[in-house]
Amino acid sequence: GSAAWTERLSQRLGADPLFPETELLLVREVIAFDHRQGRTWAVAIGPDAEHRAQSLARRVLEGFSLGRFPNALRTPAAQSLGARLFSDRRNGARFLRGGLPEPVPVAGGEKQFKAAVRRALEYIRAGDIFQVVLSQRFELPDCDGFSLYRTLRAASPAPYHFYLRLGGRELFGASPELLVQVEGAKMTVRPIAGTRRRGATQEEDLRLEQELRADPKECAEHTMLVDLGRNDVGRVARIGSVKVERLMETERFSHVMHMTSEVSGTLKPGLGAVDAFAAAFPAGTLSGAPKIRAMEIVDELEGVQRGPYGGAVGWFSGAGDVQLAIAIRTLFRSQGRLFAQAGAGIVADSDPAAEWREVLAKVRASVGAAYGAVAGKAVA
Repeated sequence: GSAAWTERLSQRLGADPLFPETELLLVREVIAFDHRQGRTWAVAIGPDAEHRAQSLARRVLEGFSLGRFPNALRTPAAQSLGARLFSDRRNGARFLRGGLPEPVPVAGGEKQFKAAVRRALEYIRAGDIFQVVLSQRFELPDCDGFSLYRTLRAASPAPYHFYLRLGGRELFGASPELLVQVEGAKMTVRPIAGTRRRGATQEEDLRLEQELRADPKECAEHTMLVDLGRNDVGRVARIGSVKVERLMETERFSHVMHMTSEVSGTLKPGLGAVDAFAAAFPAGTLSGAPKIRAMEIVDELEGVQRGPYGGAVGWFSGAGDVQLAIAIRTLFRSQGRLFAQAGAGIVADSDPAAEWREVLAKVRASVGAAYGAVAGKAVA
């Protein structure tokens, strides 16, 4: 995939037939919504920018006043869905009765995933790697992508929400994890590793947090990925500027909690956002350590291209800044098919059955947050 552009990797697999490796847009006109202040901005860059921004603002106002934008945008997401969610009426009928769709594994499923974990453990024991992230793609009943995104956004508070419609394909999600950020000369990465479900009560939630923070496997995995983040930042940062700003803090989301850390550094003179991206991509939390060998093993054991999963979604600014989220907790749609994907970090004491359960829990959290919001039920 695209990782071969930033690292020296041989590729065993052909191109993903459903998704291109990379899609880049040069955006000259933007409509920005400030949800907190209730304001809308029309922004244009390039020649005659002021005139084009004014024209864009007029078109937006006319669109709302003449009803050209979907009525769904005027109502809360969960209320605007109804039976429109599914293109297949049978799926819609089952959904409205409260039955949430079960993800169907693509390319191998549980048996193949567990075999891949066992092979990864052999590589770890042989000293090839310390950790590797193996993932599984799932297919879901096809439905209206934008409606599902709006519900996912309402049900899953996260730092990075996105919806992209590109050439007949849709990519949308609620990612908790930053890949890389550059503001001025400061580069930041925020590795996430270590997951527990949210508790049904405050007491259970605290117990699960304590269990997570006391788990030696989770802590060892997280420490390795913080070290990998320090190494990634150190490749392009001034000597002595790399710092661990936060270490192993707990962040809570709608259905899960994670251990998170933050690593920063000051870019060397002459380096910028593209260099920071090349150093950080792909994230160690989605590949492993050492990163290059882990990516080679992922390519061997997963057997299919990852497509958008584990990639980067975000923007580079004309001022030289960048903010990119990792494409996790993400759904993608192409050719009338809807997919989700999730992975698990494999370390020396990993259990194949437990890692499969973790993958299922993650993908169900993404899917359940969206579908469950409409059904009016909580999904663990």
